[in-house]
Amino acid sequence: MTGAELHRLLLDKWGKSYDIRIQRRRQRVLLMVMWRYREQQSFPLSEEDYLAHLDTIAEQLCDWGAAEAVAAELRKTPQRPRLGKAIAIPVDLGVRASEWLL
Repeated sequence: MTGAELHRLLLDKWGKSYDIRIQRRRQRVLLMVMWRYREQQSFPLSEEDYLAHLDTIAEQLCDWGAAEAVAAELRKTPQRPRLGKAIAIPVDLGVRASEWLL
């Protein structure tokens, strides 16, 4: 998966370029689809910075071997990001989870 593919996935699902973050909560890693999106005037990133950010996240998901599982979860979730409510997608790190969660 590339950042462009991740961006296309967001646009196909919701029609907006939502902000995405990776967060660690306790012993879990979550992909958070935030409620802010690039088409808003107040969005802090330029288009180039946003796409570079998505590239970084996609690369990290590929390194973990979780890119396809996360993409499948994004496609099937019935939720929609809304003000103050992000969508949390669990990232399965597999047997190597201890390496990433130290």
